[in-house]
Amino acid sequence: MTQDALLKLLEADARLSDQQIADRLGVDVATVAAKRAALEKAGRIVGYQAIVNDDEEGVSAFIEVRCTPERGGGFDRLASRIARFKEVRSCYLISGGFDLLVMVEAPTLLEVARFVSENLASMQGVISTATHFRLKTYKNNGLIFADEPEAERLPLFPDYGLEQDAFPAGDGNAAFRHPRVL
Repeated sequence: MTQDALLKLLEADARLSDQQIADRLGVDVATVAAKRAALEKAGRIVGYQAIVNDDEEGVSAFIEVRCTPERGGGFDRLASRIARFKEVRSCYLISGGFDLLVMVEAPTLLEVARFVSENLASMQGVISTATHFRLKTYKNNGLIFADEPEAERLPLFPDYGLEQDAFPAGDGNAAFRHPRVL
């Protein structure tokens, strides 16, 4: 049994018991239990949680934060302070035009705005923020939320309702003219 196989099963369904995992991987339960415990102790598995579709409850926002790195600590100390706020669900160091990406949740839009203006933007070391509000979730943590039928593909050449003989036979440029120009 590989570590990756165990992690892939747990990422897909964290409710699987050690027995279910052992059955799927063809190993004994003790091996699965020992490997899971070792991954938890090493900090590779940091928790188990349900993925909830909360599109209709509360407000989620993704906030890009530009900040000044601290001497001897870079972005780590500031990111650690930001991550401690109860509104913060995730905090990442990112590449690009901003330094940190912070995901926050609050009951109302006003509370997200208040969090950004009173807590985040006013922190020493924060240069600027840009807030993006989540409108709808299509996929989260590998799980697709909307089971909508695939959209029908548009035809490559639209049918303008023209008859077959709309273009005179033998006219080599007929295929390149717009039908309404005739």
